[in-house]
Amino acid sequence: MNINDFDFDLPEELIAQTPLEDRTSSRLLVMDREKETIDHKHFYNITSYLKPGDCLVLNNTRVLPARLYGVKEDTGAKVEVLLLHQRQGDEWEVLVKPAKKIKLGTKISFGDGKLVAECTELQDHGGRILTFSYEGIFLEVLESLGEMPLPPYIKEQVSDRERYQTVYSKEEGSAAAPTAGLHFTKELLQEIQDKGVEIAYITLHVGLGTFRPVSVDSVEEHDMHAEFYQMSKETADQLNRVKESGGRVIPVGTTSTRTLETIARDYGSFKEASGWTDIFIYPPYTFKAIDGLITNFHLPKSTLIMLVSALAGKEFVMRAYKEAVDEQYRFFSFGDAMLIL
Repeated sequence: MNINDFDFDLPEELIAQTPLEDRTSSRLLVMDREKETIDHKHFYNITSYLKPGDCLVLNNTRVLPARLYGVKEDTGAKVEVLLLHQRQGDEWEVLVKPAKKIKLGTKISFGDGKLVAECTELQDHGGRILTFSYEGIFLEVLESLGEMPLPPYIKEQVSDRERYQTVYSKEEGSAAAPTAGLHFTKELLQEIQDKGVEIAYITLHVGLGTFRPVSVDSVEEHDMHAEFYQMSKETADQLNRVKESGGRVIPVGTTSTRTLETIARDYGSFKEASGWTDIFIYPPYTFKAIDGLITNFHLPKSTLIMLVSALAGKEFVMRAYKEAVDEQYRFFSFGDAMLIL
């Protein structure tokens, strides 16, 4: 399958640069797979598409303010660091710019020495292993010094950091937000539960690989990035019960989808589990865990539009995307949403 099969024309002005003031007021494109119909609603209408006994699965990861600006201790040269993954203790896998200036033993100071990092290992493509030293609690120091690592297509800084977090974010560790969840408010979640719809939580820490373009022509040759996931026994039991009683499991976002499908693939049902997943979902793929999906609009030729195409069919998805462009929907992280049933 060729990567160009998943391309579409997107005017740059449709890429949302800022979030809407009211999270629930974004638009909602509803795709019915059975009837192959498309409806145009608002996100606050989503309750009417959910039934008692259904279960929404939310990814409760929280984005780290993972972009740091510091200086080399020996020369004072400016350095940008992006935290990718905590290896152990105070050792982190990072990307640095300019990478060629950061050699083994180089020390970088942030916030006038509030945080100091030493390079302990060199990796490819600007990657480094840094060991940090500081007073107090690392996450608190990071909150005071770091910036949100917004996706490369968002050119403006967000004044309120919490607008790039879901209202249910809890487990620190993501390099990017699970953006389908940005549309929910606590009030809307309560309204959904009052209708008899269950809410379940999983964790998948989103890596920057989610923004990495597919660089091969043949989809099958793409090397998928790995991300850390976790499902509790409580969530596994809840989801198995929902399935057994005929309810629908509807993940919020591709991150929740990848977690659920990984566990269903590896264990045959929902099970307490954690680990790294590099599952790559593209057509044709037989879904084992989910019955629908709430998601945002994704980049042309991305692994995420491939996942959505596997669920709803490539031709139907491409028709829906063309209609979204014609109707001036807002795209990507701060953009509008899609519901596939």
